[in-house]
Amino acid sequence: MLNYKNELRMANNLQGKKIAIVVTDGFEQVELTEPKKALEEAGAETHLIALKEGEVKGWNHTDWGDKFKVDKTIGNVNADDYNALLLPGGVMSPDKLRANEQVVNFVSQFMESGKPVAAICHGPWTLIETGKLQGKKMTSYHTLKTDLKNAGAEWVDQEVVVDNGLITSRKPDDIPAFNKKMVEEFAEGRHEPR
Repeated sequence: MLNYKNELRMANNLQGKKIAIVVTDGFEQVELTEPKKALEEAGAETHLIALKEGEVKGWNHTDWGDKFKVDKTIGNVNADDYNALLLPGGVMSPDKLRANEQVVNFVSQFMESGKPVAAICHGPWTLIETGKLQGKKMTSYHTLKTDLKNAGAEWVDQEVVVDNGLITSRKPDDIPAFNKKMVEEFAEGRHEPR
């Protein structure tokens, strides 16, 4: 029987794909580190994109976590240069990101183009700001249920939900299922927007 890592590496080759990961200080650390590792093990090149140069600080459940080197700032990236987008959760990071016009424009370009987007926990907060969730089936951390419904999404309580290249999960416990579906959808590539 194949283990999880080998299954990702063999079944879902992301060689040659560039993945944008957008965060700022206060992202849930494990929701960045585990998906990033799964993407890289499947062959993808990942770029940590933030609001500022230097480093961003993770949140590790109940306290500040580690610092991570920023690869690019939001003002210096173009969605055309990436094959897919990952939005980790945590409360602080998505709350700051959704208030940043450059971030919202960047994320909107992925939603409009049909490129796959993965968001976990509070990550969908930024997606709400795009105004492009009407009719999408999604999940999230339970406190975003009303926000997503108000944005026109159909919210369900499942560990992972896929809707035409949009992958969402609820919390860190869902990461194995989230990673598996994320890698599959990122390997599939662009979906026809609807």
